[in-house]
Amino acid sequence: MHIPDNYLSPASCAVLALAAAPAIGISITKVKVQLKENKELAPMLGIAASLSFLLMMFNVPVPGGTTAHAVGGTLLAILIGPYAASLALTVALLLQAFLFGDGGILALGANIFNMAVAMPFVGYGIYSWFRKHHHEALGVIIGSYVAINVAALLTGIELGVQPLIASEAGQPLYNPYGLEVTIPAMLVTHLVVAGWVEAFFTLVIYRFVKQVAPTELYTPSTVNTTSFVKKIRWVLLALVLLSPLGLLADGTAFGEWSAEELGSLLHGKVPTGIKNGFSFGALFSDYTIPGTKIAIGYILSAVTAILIFYIISKIIRSMNGEKTSHA
Repeated sequence: MHIPDNYLSPASCAVLALAAAPAIGISITKVKVQLKENKELAPMLGIAASLSFLLMMFNVPVPGGTTAHAVGGTLLAILIGPYAASLALTVALLLQAFLFGDGGILALGANIFNMAVAMPFVGYGIYSWFRKHHHEALGVIIGSYVAINVAALLTGIELGVQPLIASEAGQPLYNPYGLEVTIPAMLVTHLVVAGWVEAFFTLVIYRFVKQVAPTELYTPSTVNTTSFVKKIRWVLLALVLLSPLGLLADGTAFGEWSAEELGSLLHGKVPTGIKNGFSFGALFSDYTIPGTKIAIGYILSAVTAILIFYIISKIIRSMNGEKTSHA
């Protein structure tokens, strides 16, 4: 679901970045208020970003020989609220793009809009409705399943309109596949496989939190604390150690091919915008660490990300002064 650079036209990237900006701006404002009430929310932002980052490392095989992965958008919204979740997901996507080459730099606006805006707000809205009607677990499942499929649909539309809005002499300049291909390709993989993986991870971690710290789940009237941070770290450790399982899935996710891979699919007819477009060399591209085996590199990449999120959360916490006491 991470759209690479050069699959969307520059105009599409700009429009989607502008579309995501207001939601991120509002989220920043809301979270600043929450942090003033309780600076202990800061560690949970780091935990949330780490959870999402790790979940996205678990690629699973899907029909058609490609792969997909969970995102954790609804899970984060349930834990820390949709606004904080939106920021945590945004930070995770930024790190993935700049450090690990997962998702494009120019396409960041699109990826943020799909995964850091649409997912947490759609998922939380559905979960909240079911919670009000005393069906929380059902809301967790349906909210997470629907939210990731909404993000997949948006991705399919964004990719599929490219041949209509950006072509030269009748040839697509960017993503070459139209809506009749991209929407089914994205939806089938997520409706059949990835949506259920998302729902599974969300429900399992939700139940864990419900058992160890049931009062810590986000509600609009309260700012959650972090009394269960030490316990949730065991979940992070387990996900780090299991992360190489994501390497078992063979194939590249739909729409995330390199120019060379796309060329093999199109018999060498790579669109000009993809062939000659923007290129960014990430330090640890594809979650590999030079000089290490790929599985070790995968684990080290996960650890590196968690450490970065931890440092960011410590900085945020220190910037918000002493914790305000609660009655």
